Amino acid sequence: MLTVHDLHVLYGDIQALWGVSFEVREREIVTLVGSNGAGKTTTLRTISGVLRPAGGRIVLDGAEIARLAPHAIVARGISHIPEGRRLWPGMTVLENLELGAYPKGARPRSQESLGWVFALFPRLHERMGQLAGTLSGGEQQMLAIGRALMARPKLLMLDEPSLGLAPRLVAELFRVIAEINDQGVTVLLVEQNVHQALEIAHRAYVLETGRIVKEGAARDLLNDPAIKEAYLGL
Repeated sequence: MLTVHDLHVLYGDIQALWGVSFEVREREIVTLVGSNGAGKTTTLRTISGVLRPAGGRIVLDGAEIARLAPHAIVARGISHIPEGRRLWPGMTVLENLELGAYPKGARPRSQESLGWVFALFPRLHERMGQLAGTLSGGEQQMLAIGRALMARPKLLMLDEPSLGLAPRLVAELFRVIAEINDQGVTVLLVEQNVHQALEIAHRAYVLETGRIVKEGAARDLLNDPAIKEAYLGL
């Protein structure tokens, strides 16, 4: 589905990614693992068109997307939930969700999509008239995911979705991510909770200082002594 090949990204004169290559196959959960500053967020921001690469290719379903504007990439089927959620706090839950269905292809299915989101997150249905800025952290993360799903993405990219959440909420969040994947949505996940990410992912790539240094089945990496020492505190 998604192929990233030899991706180079710069912030001014500082290079953040050095020849990053990986793939995400249809209906997979793939996670990018690495310490802070490794280039994980930069990778997602480049795929979604927020950053322009200095070199390399990003191909979605056989079509090059690296030079497209962010809204055009959303229309092609990629929804990106950035770190920090980026909701519209002065708008209601329902209004946030409805704005998520702005791509032309998603609009005719907006009511169906609302039903899907409310089935995944019943709490959002209960609070659909409430301002997004008054929700708890866990509810805001639910809303950020729900808003992204309203665009009916082929590929859902999540950047640190568990950040700041209580352990009970983190477990529920990962359960829902796995359920979304079971329902046919491909997932590319960047997550500080490496153990949880590797538990639900099919495959994983390890980024260090802007380079892919290891890849493999998530279960294999979960049992890799170097990964345990570096990221799991074992």
